[in-house]
Amino acid sequence: MLYKVKNYSILLMIYYLLMKFNRKKFDEKTLIKLYKGLLKPRMVEEKMLILLRQGKISKWFSGIGQEAISVGSTMALDQDEYILPMHRNLGVFTSKDVPLNRLFSQFQGKLNGFTKGRDRSFHFGSKEHHIVGMISHLGPQMGVADGIALANKLKKNNKLTVVFTGDGGTSEGDFHEALNIASVWDLPVIFIIENNGYGLSTPNSEQYNCKSFADKGIGYGIDAYTIDGNNILEVYNSVKEIKKEIIKTPKPVILECLTFRMRGHEEASGTKYVPDDLMKKWAEKDPISNYENFLIESNILSFEEITSIKSEIKEEINTSWQEAENESKTVSVSNNEVNDVYMPYEQDEEKFDGQKSNKRLVDAISDGLRQSLEIHDNLVVMGQDIAEYGGVFKITDGFVEKFGKSRIRNTPICESAIVSSAYGLSINGYKSIVEMQFADFVSTGFNPIVNLLAKSYYRWNENADVVIRMPTGAGVGAGPFHSQSNEAWFTHTPGLKIVYPAFPYDAKGLLISSINDPNPVMFFEHKALYRSVSQDIPDNLYSIELGKGNIVNEGKDLTIVTYGMGVHWAQDLLNEVKCSIEIIDLRTLVPLDKEMIFNSVRKTGKAIVLHEDCMTGGYGADISSLISENCFEFLDAPVLRCSSLDTPVPFSNNLEDNFLAKSRLKKKVLELSLY
Repeated sequence: MLYKVKNYSILLMIYYLLMKFNRKKFDEKTLIKLYKGLLKPRMVEEKMLILLRQGKISKWFSGIGQEAISVGSTMALDQDEYILPMHRNLGVFTSKDVPLNRLFSQFQGKLNGFTKGRDRSFHFGSKEHHIVGMISHLGPQMGVADGIALANKLKKNNKLTVVFTGDGGTSEGDFHEALNIASVWDLPVIFIIENNGYGLSTPNSEQYNCKSFADKGIGYGIDAYTIDGNNILEVYNSVKEIKKEIIKTPKPVILECLTFRMRGHEEASGTKYVPDDLMKKWAEKDPISNYENFLIESNILSFEEITSIKSEIKEEINTSWQEAENESKTVSVSNNEVNDVYMPYEQDEEKFDGQKSNKRLVDAISDGLRQSLEIHDNLVVMGQDIAEYGGVFKITDGFVEKFGKSRIRNTPICESAIVSSAYGLSINGYKSIVEMQFADFVSTGFNPIVNLLAKSYYRWNENADVVIRMPTGAGVGAGPFHSQSNEAWFTHTPGLKIVYPAFPYDAKGLLISSINDPNPVMFFEHKALYRSVSQDIPDNLYSIELGKGNIVNEGKDLTIVTYGMGVHWAQDLLNEVKCSIEIIDLRTLVPLDKEMIFNSVRKTGKAIVLHEDCMTGGYGADISSLISENCFEFLDAPVLRCSSLDTPVPFSNNLEDNFLAKSRLKKKVLELSLY
C-alpha cells in the first residue's frame, strides 16, 4: 500500500507490528521469481562476508536486511530502464542478471570486472544492463538520474528511471538540486530513499527535523509515499503502480522505503551504536524469512523446493567465484592506463575556404553553437537564462525560436545537479552543453566535473559527451567573484580537455571540435574579448583540431608561450621592444602542443610563460617545467613566468590593472633580453 503520510507515528506503529503480504493478482511464477530474486543477493553477501574474513576481498558494504527494496524495484522495471543504485543495492545487479563471475572479478579488482581493477565494489556501471553505479560523493547520483530521465522524455519512449539514495545522502545539496530540477522539468524518475535509520553511524534524529522523508516532497511539488521497505510485494507493487502513473503523465515521485541495516556501515565499523532492542525488533522483520514463511503458508513453495532453490543458487555462486578466483591478478601497463583516460577519437581538421564575414568573438561562438545544434539533433544546451533571454552575454539569443525549449533549456540555479544531468544525458545517447553564467560559479559544480565527467571513461568505459562553456577572465571591473581565471583547477584533473581560444576564428572552430569530441571539454571564453576582438571567419561549418597550437608571430630572440588574453598582451608589446618575439597561442591546454613549444624554444633559446591566472599553482609552472626538462641544453637564460598577483581579483580599475600580468610583461621581456 502506498501511504501519503499524514500521521507518521501511527504508520510506524502499524509497520513495526505487522508485515502482511498482499499477493494481489500476482501469479505463482511471479511470487517465486521474487523469492529467488531476494535470496540470491543475500546468499552472495553471506559468501562475501566469509571471503572478507579470509582476506579474499578488501571491503564490503552490507545490504543485509534491505534486499526487498533493491529486488522489488528492479524487478518492477523493464530490463532497458536505467536504475542507479548505491553501495547496498547488490539486489539491483543480481536482478538485472549481471553475471556473478564478473561481479566477483569486480570485487577482487580483476580485469574481467567492470572497471578493469580501477574502482571497487559497486563504483561502476554497465550500459548493457542499464545500471549506472555510484561514486563516493553520493549526491550527484540523483542529478545523473535527472539527465537520463530527461533523455527518455525527449525520446518519448515511455521509459522510467529509478535512483537510490540513503537517508544520510538526503542531507546533501545535490538531493535538493536534483529534486527541484526533476519537479520543474516534470521528469519521469522515482527517487527511492532507503531509510535505514542511520547515515553511517549518525541517527536520523541528527540528520533531519521533519517527521518523514515523504514530507520533503511537499516543498518540491512532488508526490511522495512511504512504504514498508522490507515487504517485497509492497515494494514491487508500489513501483509498478507509480510507473503506470508516470508513463501516463511524466513526473518525479519520492518513494521512502522504511528498512533497517542489520550490519555496520561497512564490516570494520560494527554496530555498537545501534540499541540491542532495536536490532532485535528489526531482525524479526527480516525481508527474506518473512516472505519465505508467507510462501510456505500459502502453499506456493514447500521446504523441499526452497532447499532446492538455495542449492542451485549456492552452486552458481561457488562456480562463479571459482571462475573469478582462477583469473590472473591485474597487471598494470602504464600505456594502457594513460590511453584509457579518454575515449579514443580521431579528429581531422575540417577547413572551409568559402564566404567569410567579420565576426566578434561572441558572434563566432554563437555561430559555432548554432551550427552544431543544426547538425547534431541530439544536442541539448542548458544554463541559467539562456532561453528567451539569450544568456547574460546573448550568445544563445534567438535559439529558442529556432530549436525549441526542449533543446535550449533554462535551468534553476543549481550548477552541480545540472552538470550531473548533462552526464546523464550523455549516458542515454545525447550530447550536452552547459553554460556557466560565469566561470567563477563552476565551483558549485566542481564535484561532478572532476569526479563524474573526468573519471567516467577510465572507470567504466562510459564517455561523458559534455562541453562546459566558461565565460572567464578579468579586465572588466567585475571584482573577485566574476573575474577569476580558474583553468588550473581543471588542468590538474586527468580526463578533461581544456580549450581556451584567443580569436574569433579559433573560438568557432574549436567549439565545433569540442562539441564533436565525445570526451568532456572545459571551454573557456574570455569576457573582455567577447566584443573587443573581431576577425573575418568562414560563415559555414569548420573545425580546428584540439591540441594544436598556433604561432601568431614568428621571432628569433625569445618565445612567449601564452593563451587567451595573454596572446593579445604579447601582441601589444611587439612595437614597444626591440627584440624579435615569437608568440605561441596554445589554444588548448589539454591536450598540449608540446612539440610546438619545444621547437620554438630550441630556436630562440629563451622563454616566458605568460598567463592571466595567479602565479602559485598556475598552469605556467607546468609549461616551465616541461621546457626546462626538454630544452635545457638549448636555453640561454632561465625560463621566466609572468602572471597576475597572488591575490583575489580586485574591483577598482587601478587595482585591477596592477593585479593583471600585463603590467609586468614588458619588464619580464626586457629582463630576459639582457641575457
